[in-house]
Amino acid sequence: QVQLVESGGGLVQAGGSLRLSCAASGRTISSYAMGWFRQAPGKEREFVSTIHWSGGTTFYADSVRGRFTIARDIAKNTVFLHMNSLKPEDTAVYYCAVGPYRGSFFATAVSQYDFWGQGTQVTVSS
Repeated sequence: QVQLVESGGGLVQAGGSLRLSCAASGRTISSYAMGWFRQAPGKEREFVSTIHWSGGTTFYADSVRGRFTIARDIAKNTVFLHMNSLKPEDTAVYYCAVGPYRGSFFATAVSQYDFWGQGTQVTVSS
């Protein structure tokens, strides 16, 4: 059974930073795309970032590119999302998810991800 546990969320002032972690069990992430999504109140879940299964390339939503960085630690079976220059509009519940097995392209759709964590709240105050 695959389990994903996110941590690292919290309350931060605009301009601040947070690092989210997603610890995976039941599946080795080295052969799967991993992604981060977020969902604000009253809005649909949206793509934030993904890392290719090879670990060599990453992709970001326009709204976070240049501010967020996705990374992974294979030894710890953990994926991270480093968030800098946070804005109030980044406020949301952040979810990590397991994506396609050795896919050729970046997976950015919710439907492409099979397993999800419970989410961690990020609140950015102005």
